[in-house]
Amino acid sequence: MSNTNALNLTPDPQLLEGAQAAFRQAYAPYSKFHVGAALRTRDGRVFFGANVENASYGLGRCAEQSAVQAMATAGEREFTDIVVYSEATPPASPCGACRQVLYEFAPDARVVCVNQHGDIVSGYVRDFLPHGFRLEQRDDGHDVGTE
Repeated sequence: MSNTNALNLTPDPQLLEGAQAAFRQAYAPYSKFHVGAALRTRDGRVFFGANVENASYGLGRCAEQSAVQAMATAGEREFTDIVVYSEATPPASPCGACRQVLYEFAPDARVVCVNQHGDIVSGYVRDFLPHGFRLEQRDDGHDVGTE
């Protein structure tokens, strides 16, 4: 995926404000790379997340994962839009792990990555993770991969 505004989107003001507020709360003492995310569910509920690092690097969580975890903890299972805010140029897009987490819940959701200059990278979750997969239950209780 190229670093372009593929969907010609501007960030939703409420989601951008939420992502910026989450950005300010990020815990990134090691990388100093703050990221905030805000997503909206079909019924209009908004959930926020910030990246949270850990001295054991593999235990850190990205902003997108934090937002999805907040959404799932509240009982929601799908979102329609996510805004990711960073001060990177070009705007930081979700990492590979986040792309898979987002795909699990909403492969057709719109993604808008934005920075302090207003630069935008946009697309659908499925554009950010071509050939993503989900597991579905078969009638016999076994999981199978699907695209």
